[in-house]
Amino acid sequence: MKERFTFIATAAAGLEAVVGREIRELGYDCQVENGRVRFEGDIIALIRTNLWLRSADRIKIVVGSFKAKTFEELFQGVFALDWQEYLPLGCKFPISKAKCVKSTLHNEPSVQAISKKAVVKKLQKHFSRPEGVPLQEVGAEFKIEVSILKDVATVLIDTTGSSLFKRGYRAEKGGAPIKENMAAAILQLSNWYPDKPFIDPTCGSGTFCIEAAMLARNIAPGLKRSFAFEEWNWVDATLIEQEREAARAAIRSDIELDISGFDIDGRMIEIAKKNATEAGVAKDIAFKQMRLQDLRTDKINGVIVSNPPYGERLLDDDAIVKLYSEMGQTFEPLKTWSKFILTSDEQFESRYGQQADKKRKLYNGTLKVDLYQFFGQRVKRIVKE
Repeated sequence: MKERFTFIATAAAGLEAVVGREIRELGYDCQVENGRVRFEGDIIALIRTNLWLRSADRIKIVVGSFKAKTFEELFQGVFALDWQEYLPLGCKFPISKAKCVKSTLHNEPSVQAISKKAVVKKLQKHFSRPEGVPLQEVGAEFKIEVSILKDVATVLIDTTGSSLFKRGYRAEKGGAPIKENMAAAILQLSNWYPDKPFIDPTCGSGTFCIEAAMLARNIAPGLKRSFAFEEWNWVDATLIEQEREAARAAIRSDIELDISGFDIDGRMIEIAKKNATEAGVAKDIAFKQMRLQDLRTDKINGVIVSNPPYGERLLDDDAIVKLYSEMGQTFEPLKTWSKFILTSDEQFESRYGQQADKKRKLYNGTLKVDLYQFFGQRVKRIVKE
């Protein structure tokens, strides 16, 4: 089996740079592209990035790339790849996804069928199996994807399984919750550090608060879940356990956190508490049922992050206008606090009553949203002689 791989970490549009920074912090050089970050590494890199990346969607192995304007070129290109380096005899290897963009080949089911045929033929040849006898697919699963962009086919194997946003702590969720990896990315885009107070005044099922506590405590986001690669015979289970053990040892228990989550819905507060308990950070977060309009604090230099109801989550436009106006009035006295508010409402600033210092375009699933950023005034510290 191979010792070095080219990987792609997929990312939501607008979050690629955050994922790139995380990959570099793990010690791997990378190249940031549209919707993905490319990097190289060994099996340890495969395990470590799945375990530690907070903002990525999936980690995929690049098996190869080639020009493919015809189905014959596609077949020969897929057949030429070193499948024996990845796929053991007897494994399942569905072509789970085909995507064609700006390409001569555009019939995606046909791309899947022809790619499958090419992989089968290559494995039959390598394992000396007669062509008429079908390969048994009963073992571990290797999901293969074929992406054709501008007549260049890239063939990938998904190492992750369920998307990385599925941390394994969410017992329940409310309506249209923010994905965990997007919440983690927004926290990293904000100016919050663990020594600052943190409030989510519309916390729902608690995602921002939980991700903040996990980030502060250096809890690996993948520690409580499993991955597709764990079933593969060429990924040593001892290596996986070593990486998990190292992640457990890296958890910080020596810091005090000031994280609060509020929501008008008492049922959501109970769900948030359950989720925080599952994530192992219940003691770090104060959840309380409260209206946004009742938020008051004497603390300074804090950070507010909010994903308030919008669009599909709250269809009544009058209620949205009222909520954003009250939000602006409630936050206005908090001069030293920075506020980061995610919404699809393009008139948010006028309804909130203030122009954002910065605005970042993101996608929450397929919904285009903006992260409105309002930076708090710096309080000068008085140093006594």
